[in-house]
Amino acid sequence: MIEKKLILLLGDQLDINSPLLMGIDPASSEVIMVESRYESDYVWSHKAKIALFLSAMRHFAQALKDRNIPVTYIKESSLTIDQVLRTQIQEKGATQLICIEPGEWRLMKALEELASDLNVKLIVHEDAHFYCTINEFKLWAADKKELRMEYFYRYMRKKHQILLDQEAQPEGGAWNYDDQNRRAYSKNGPGLISDPLKFEPDDITREVFEFVEQQYPNHPGSLEHFSWPVTREQALSALDHFVNDRLESFGVYQDAMWKETPFGWHSLLSAALNLKLLNPREVIEQVLATYQNSQLSLASVEGFVRQILGWREFVRGVYYLDMPDMKKANHYDHQQPLPGWYWTGQTQMNCMKDAIGQTLKYGYAHHIQRLMITGNFALLAEVLPEQVSDWYLAVYVDAIEWVELPNVAGMALFANGGRFTSKPYVASGAYVKRMSNYCDRCQYKPEVRYGDDACPMTTLYWNFLMKHQDAFNQNPRTRLMTANLSKIGLADQKMIQIHAKSILDRIDSI
Repeated sequence: MIEKKLILLLGDQLDINSPLLMGIDPASSEVIMVESRYESDYVWSHKAKIALFLSAMRHFAQALKDRNIPVTYIKESSLTIDQVLRTQIQEKGATQLICIEPGEWRLMKALEELASDLNVKLIVHEDAHFYCTINEFKLWAADKKELRMEYFYRYMRKKHQILLDQEAQPEGGAWNYDDQNRRAYSKNGPGLISDPLKFEPDDITREVFEFVEQQYPNHPGSLEHFSWPVTREQALSALDHFVNDRLESFGVYQDAMWKETPFGWHSLLSAALNLKLLNPREVIEQVLATYQNSQLSLASVEGFVRQILGWREFVRGVYYLDMPDMKKANHYDHQQPLPGWYWTGQTQMNCMKDAIGQTLKYGYAHHIQRLMITGNFALLAEVLPEQVSDWYLAVYVDAIEWVELPNVAGMALFANGGRFTSKPYVASGAYVKRMSNYCDRCQYKPEVRYGDDACPMTTLYWNFLMKHQDAFNQNPRTRLMTANLSKIGLADQKMIQIHAKSILDRIDSI
């Protein structure tokens, strides 16, 4: 008797070269893909995120069929993924459920419980998409007193022989050129920025649009500007375009912000990477090949490689190392509800209005907008970390929990108490003014600490420093921040605290 095997491919595992798809025997094995409404509803997902996943999944299923790979595709199910699998396993008499490590801890637990309940063998393969396996990261982290991305990044560079010279030292003499990758645009603006490659929706995507508008009419965001790659061929074209036309300026201006400039010089490849339409190895290989054959600067190339080989791999390792505690982490015991305007962009703060506005329009904001605008404000405003994390997971098309949660709870909110960051990333309106033109013609003034004209980010920044002055004084990386408090008189400090309370009490109307 032939044992029936079900091979589960999730919506963020669209790798046509996946080992699970090699040598499938149609007599015993069948791929299953599931469109589950729960995956769009358990956080209030952006319409563009729902559409991206569904369109990419449907295109991928068609690619499997074109290769004569047996696939059962469950469209528009109202059940959870594990509920669909339960029915499929029982109907088909499957004895094995095979999958790749899911990108969410909760789904891994659901699959384990399902397999145990039905007494089927669950075979979970390591995700070959990543340079570093979960077990390898755990071994690397085991003897570390502190988890720091920089040291992991060096380990990865050495192991995979990337940007090293003949003596196995970092090319150019330094491991990190971050100090050359923080330039703001000039006072006259960013100048002409070449557009990222856009893709017109085809029949499959338009059908998805119709479904999303019908089934999720009240979800946030818009489909009007949807142009994300939904196939491997499109993702490869997007990679070519970025490397050849945008990479050089990306490095220099990756931290810069400018009103109504949603993409800057960024790659916009994270969604395709996180869906597995692109492999990080081919991305880095193409970047390095272009670097060797062109005038690309080492700083720009290293800055991009660090994001892919360093940070992306690092946060995935930390996620699986620290779950499920990471989800509930709340180092500062913050309890404020998320302001309602995070879902509408209807605030009088120009920086938040622009960053959230483009998020709702495109399902995208770059890493500094996420960290130092929406994330920084949420930390200073003492918002409950789980609500902030759920918002990020909902509104960004590239957000999958393994990458979103560590970035938000760990990096932006310091909710895990510095587990892998050396300080809270907090800043006043002065930082926003330095890195953008958001403060121009804003009704709030970044240099004013309290009163009607005061920038809420500035007021809350100084209030935060006062609340946590002792901890900041003990950290060499934050001591200078609190040292500046001595330049503010006690009477003014009291006024800052009073105004901060007023902001928090009426936060939905600022």
